[in-house]
Amino acid sequence: MKFSIVTIPGDGIGPDVVREALGVLDAVATRFGHSFLVTEELMGGVALDATGEPLPAKTLAACKAADAVLLGAVGGPKWDDLPGSKRPEAGLLALRGGLKVFANLRPAKMFPQLSDASPLKPALIEGGLDVLIVRELTGGMYFGDKGRNSAGDEAWDTERYSRLEIERLVRVGFDAARGRSKKLCVVDKANVLESGRLWRETAKAMAAEWPDVELSFMYVDNCAMQLVRNPRQFDVIATSNMFGDILSDEASMVTGSIGMLASASVGAGGPGLFEPIHGSAPDIAGQDKANPLATVLSVALMLRHSLGLEKEAQAVEDAVGVTLDAGLRSADISTGAPGERLVGTREMGAAVRKAFVDQGLGAQNGRL
Repeated sequence: MKFSIVTIPGDGIGPDVVREALGVLDAVATRFGHSFLVTEELMGGVALDATGEPLPAKTLAACKAADAVLLGAVGGPKWDDLPGSKRPEAGLLALRGGLKVFANLRPAKMFPQLSDASPLKPALIEGGLDVLIVRELTGGMYFGDKGRNSAGDEAWDTERYSRLEIERLVRVGFDAARGRSKKLCVVDKANVLESGRLWRETAKAMAAEWPDVELSFMYVDNCAMQLVRNPRQFDVIATSNMFGDILSDEASMVTGSIGMLASASVGAGGPGLFEPIHGSAPDIAGQDKANPLATVLSVALMLRHSLGLEKEAQAVEDAVGVTLDAGLRSADISTGAPGERLVGTREMGAAVRKAFVDQGLGAQNGRL
């Protein structure tokens, strides 16, 4: 099958990790007989430097025409003093809006090989950890009315949601829960925020459509505490843009490292946007130190959610597991335990590719 993929390496370590992820995608093409037409576009700080815009019109047009978009990371201190509308992150928000990807799927899954890297006591994560955070992506405070008064000493950002925006996001959460452990927790701040009360009312009204899914609610401050107190109580969490941003970063550290977590941003039939949830880490850019596994796992999500290639997605995830079984560790997931070997970005990517190829050879020889 033939697919069109736009890559946006972006800033900092973005090009480093996207390079390794594309190597894995090449291995997928070879093993399974697919054709991926990959083109590269600018966004973020590098786009600002080249064009004066964080999201050039050419980039958005190319992304809309593609089957999927793979992003590295954007931003860095070089552009921190720019106005909000000109910062690299503004390009990311505009891309999400332009692609109409309203649901951000952030799986916080702990690979058993990395349990020692979690800051939690072993008893809290015994048996593994697999939480899916479904974050609303195109509404709320990030997209609401914002501004400053004429004196510049007062600022505001408005949290605003419509019932339609909440319904479509919560529907994704219910559907995801049905395919997992059938538990959905809607996280809000309904004791204080009117928007939170609308989230709760809307989810309750929808629950009858999924009688097999257990619906619960939790205030966001309690959820933040419970993620470190008893993370295994959660299956699927559905929440707003701001709360989802914060909680997913917390969940990433519970699983061991933010360098391991992928994400998928999906909408109503258009191309999906796939990216690691980590930042651009400009202090280690180009130094062969970044962990590429979150971006590799984002490729697996891309194969599954945008391209409909479940077998290929699972094979990529299995190859990551084999690589971790071999003891290879980037600095962010290294504990110094016996059997671990510290490797750089390129060697980690090469190891995943080898594990992926070896799986295919084993299958051909009847060993898998």
